[in-house]
Amino acid sequence: MQFIEMRNKLIKHFEKITQGVDYLFEVAVNKDELWNTYLDSFPVGTNEVYRERAVHDCSCCKQFIKTIGNVVVIKNSQIITIWDFKTSDTTYQPVLDALSSLVRSYHVSDIYVSKWKKIGTMKNYEESESGKVKEWSHFFLELPERFVDTSERSKGDIKGEFRDTRNVFQRSLEEISEDSLLTILELITSNTLYKGEEWKSILTQFLKYKKEYHKLSNESERENYVWEKSVKAGIAIGRIRNHSIGTLLINVSEGMDLDIAVRKYEQIVAPANYKRPKPIFTKKMLEDAKKTITELGYLESLGRRYATLDDITVNNILFSNKDAAKRINGIDDIFTEMEKEATSKPKKFSKVEEIAIDKFVSNVLPTAREVEVYFEVKHVSNMVSLIAPENKESKTMFKWNNNFGWAYSGNMTDSMKEKVRAAGGRVDGVLRFSIQWNEDGTDNSDLDAHCIEPNKNEIFFNNCRKPNVSSLGGQLDVDITHPERNVAVENITWPDKSKMKHGIYTFFVNQYADRGSRNGFRAEIEFDGQIYSFDYTKGLRTGENVYVAEVTLQENGTFTIKNLLPSNVSSREVWNLHTNQFVPVSVIMYSPNYWDEQDGIGHRHYFFMLKDCINPEQPNGFYNEFLKNELVEHKRVFEALGSKMRVKDTKDQLSGLGFSATKRNELIVKVKGNTERVLKVIF
Repeated sequence: MQFIEMRNKLIKHFEKITQGVDYLFEVAVNKDELWNTYLDSFPVGTNEVYRERAVHDCSCCKQFIKTIGNVVVIKNSQIITIWDFKTSDTTYQPVLDALSSLVRSYHVSDIYVSKWKKIGTMKNYEESESGKVKEWSHFFLELPERFVDTSERSKGDIKGEFRDTRNVFQRSLEEISEDSLLTILELITSNTLYKGEEWKSILTQFLKYKKEYHKLSNESERENYVWEKSVKAGIAIGRIRNHSIGTLLINVSEGMDLDIAVRKYEQIVAPANYKRPKPIFTKKMLEDAKKTITELGYLESLGRRYATLDDITVNNILFSNKDAAKRINGIDDIFTEMEKEATSKPKKFSKVEEIAIDKFVSNVLPTAREVEVYFEVKHVSNMVSLIAPENKESKTMFKWNNNFGWAYSGNMTDSMKEKVRAAGGRVDGVLRFSIQWNEDGTDNSDLDAHCIEPNKNEIFFNNCRKPNVSSLGGQLDVDITHPERNVAVENITWPDKSKMKHGIYTFFVNQYADRGSRNGFRAEIEFDGQIYSFDYTKGLRTGENVYVAEVTLQENGTFTIKNLLPSNVSSREVWNLHTNQFVPVSVIMYSPNYWDEQDGIGHRHYFFMLKDCINPEQPNGFYNEFLKNELVEHKRVFEALGSKMRVKDTKDQLSGLGFSATKRNELIVKVKGNTERVLKVIF
């Protein structure tokens, strides 16, 4: 066979193997080794010296082999070299086989990039001294346009970009689990993930690649697969790990709690006022939770209702008035009658005494016959209801030994601080300023929290979540512009006192856009473990500022506060009660996690259940922080169940005021026994 015939077979072979292929690849073989293998593989006597060099030792063919001899095509994870064709020729076939074997012994290292359409030289001519012209044939290929880069970018830059995509693609295939992909796709299908629909087709395709990749039997095939698919996938899929959705997938793959992972994703892609449409859970999670609930006997425990006096026993109350005592299980009528006989007209004391809550419980309540509380506007966030199981005999789902729970106003187990945390704000700083509005869902105004620091720097919406805005470390981390029907919060916090400057921190609220402001706002300032609450009940006009307080950081490192917000004396109706007046107490008790002498199961709350207090909201039946450890793994499903299985109404519900033992607060109480005293109870 003549060289030209072998060369033409090479051209046809190349045309065949590149059909349907958009990219060529190269292996990292040494170019000199490739050329020497070509020369050394000719059978003895077939590459004789012509003049000074062997007949096949040609500079044109050398350039061709060093330029494209290491190029391969990848199809179905298999490598095809440009030398993989048969000639049935004893001279050239050993050479082709040797070149193929050498190229196959190396891994693919890069995409092949050519700036030239023609590789090699088809033929050239040589004139001898006698004047005779000899024609020489050489290796030659003419590349299709799709393999030729005509841009001004260097080959190194182009290769680097594809190589980076390939590396990220392989890491993604290895580190993103199939289970995480199925989970996130289910969230997208159920419209639970913010902007998830934009990623649906990409994740679906990546899942296909993931399954194909793990079906491959050996490492070499996987390496080839990654190169083959990464150039087809494109940046979105090829570098999926580097996108926001990739961060979510990696976090879920590494075992991060789904709620936390999604919250981190939403902090990247969602606006500050975004509220997830529904709790996060998948079909598989629901099936697993249902199985656990059924197997452990909790199915009858899911139904919830408001608790009444008939549900509680004398062992679990600290005080009951004479009307409530008649209905509380464990108090005999004879003792009620004897109490009436012992009653005398109390002596009144006008002085207001301060007393700690523990002293109030141990020293005052045992002799009290009637208790009233002065219900102030600032206590609105303390409104609480006791929640009972519909089936009294049902098994408790909670960490404590009874099946009773509670819910604060706004469907929270705690107040504004929880709403700030849920919105992505920090509540663990050394100084915090939070505001809240639109509690009734009718005020779509844009209120803004502001602070002027001692160095005159102003923190407000214009620098929300921007690092280093304040040299003192302060930051606005929640900015809500359109509350719609949701309760809105904003939050400014300082995490490190050592970075703060001594001086006055002035806090105020600005009405950026009035869209129906009528009820004003509530505010909290927290430092040194104490929370100071403020209420402003008037509507704000656009551009209006309301100054709340000044907090001074003293040189000795202590904080002091000066209230600037005028005290509010107007009354408003809340839960069927009017504020700024004394309201009778029916029962005083600890929260159920401290009933029956239990201690240390979460925070202790003090409940003052008020006569005629009616919760108009639809609180959740239970909350994840109540659940036993054996149910915590299904907490996303329980969150959804808690919101769907709303508390059923009952007559004479036990609702009133609740105070956490961990939060600074105070309550004016009128106590009647043999005397009548007005006390300020300090929590």
